[in-house]
Amino acid sequence: MGVAAGSFPSPGEAGVPHCPVMDRDEVDRALARLEAEHEAIETSLLALQDHAGRRLLEGAELTGVTKDRWAATEQAITLLWSYFDAYAAALHSARELRARRRWPNRDDLVELTDVLRGESVTVAGGASGQHAPAITGPAKLSERFTLAELVSRMNDLYAQSLDMVVTADAVWSALPARIDLLAAELGRTRSLAYSVGVRPGEHPAGDELESITHELTTLRAQVVSDPLAFWRPGLGSSAPGGGRPDTDRYDRAARALEEIRREIEAVLTVRQDAEQRLVRLRDVLSRADRTLTEARSARGEVLAKIAASEVPAVGGPSTVLQEQLVLAADYRRHAQWHRLSPLLESLEREAEDELMRARESLTAVTAPLAVRAELRGRLDAYKAKVARHGLAEDPVLIERYDVARRMLWSAPCDLRVAEQAVLRYQQAAAEVLVPRQQSGPTDHRGNTS
Repeated sequence: MGVAAGSFPSPGEAGVPHCPVMDRDEVDRALARLEAEHEAIETSLLALQDHAGRRLLEGAELTGVTKDRWAATEQAITLLWSYFDAYAAALHSARELRARRRWPNRDDLVELTDVLRGESVTVAGGASGQHAPAITGPAKLSERFTLAELVSRMNDLYAQSLDMVVTADAVWSALPARIDLLAAELGRTRSLAYSVGVRPGEHPAGDELESITHELTTLRAQVVSDPLAFWRPGLGSSAPGGGRPDTDRYDRAARALEEIRREIEAVLTVRQDAEQRLVRLRDVLSRADRTLTEARSARGEVLAKIAASEVPAVGGPSTVLQEQLVLAADYRRHAQWHRLSPLLESLEREAEDELMRARESLTAVTAPLAVRAELRGRLDAYKAKVARHGLAEDPVLIERYDVARRMLWSAPCDLRVAEQAVLRYQQAAAEVLVPRQQSGPTDHRGNTS
């Protein structure tokens, strides 16, 4: 209140009965101090009277906890002025008393001491608001205070009143403006959503926009009528207005709107590149169909060329994906972007899965042919190795090679039997090559040269 946040200056020690009589210098110093304190108190009360938050509270249609606290605060402010008037009257009496003589006598000093330090201020009981009629007896008609006690009472009332006014003003200064800005952003997002077909009852985002609109309207009305309901006091703070506005509901609405805005932007992106994405989808599904066709053809070849082999069946193209692709093209023609956006996303995932499935099917079907090709390659590689060592005419090797070759180059080929034939040729070649490598080159009769 002018001199300190939430408190008045203290006029000095509280008076007690039979306190020492002040001398003239003490009286003059006390009066000078009281004059300064009186001005500071008046300035603080006038500032409270003119506070923007107080004016808003007086003109607002309040509800809830704010309504109850403002009613009590108005009484407290009225009482503050009553106390201040009593304080000012006591100071005026002291000034008049001191002005009687330049050199006050002892009686004057005793009287001044009583005014400045004693219980010299009388406040009507109704004004103090501290006593109501009781069953046990009548209420006090008046109360007496020292100037220090009166300032202490004013300190408490002022701190409570200022806290109420500052708190309400802080909430009103913070939340309604932010809600209005968010509502403006909501309006722009709703217009954009409508342009791409995102409307209530037709799209979840449209319903969510309506829900956010209702929440912001309700929230603003509640903030304006009951600001104290949206205040979080600061922990451990006793200063007036210590704390911060509660923005949880506003923050949730802002996050929800941001999510919808991103969704609308995704829909707009779909509108811009829908045709390219549809072309890519057709290409992926076409490749999947061609791969499945190749797999079916390869399966027939495998069944004709490979005996005693389990060849997996090959499925046909996905008719569901083709139907969804037709539906996506229809959405694009009719500018139903909000429906096209999620459909394209799911189609792109499923089309890639379909292509992967087709490739895996082709790999599984052609696996026996790959095994046969590997056996053929292994057989020829060992034959070339034997030839490099001059053993191509070995009768055992020739016989086993011919057996394996007939099996691998005949249809249908029994892979299990053919693999055993290749292994036998490998073993025979190893038996011939190992001694040869240890003792040096030999002729076909086994004689070392």
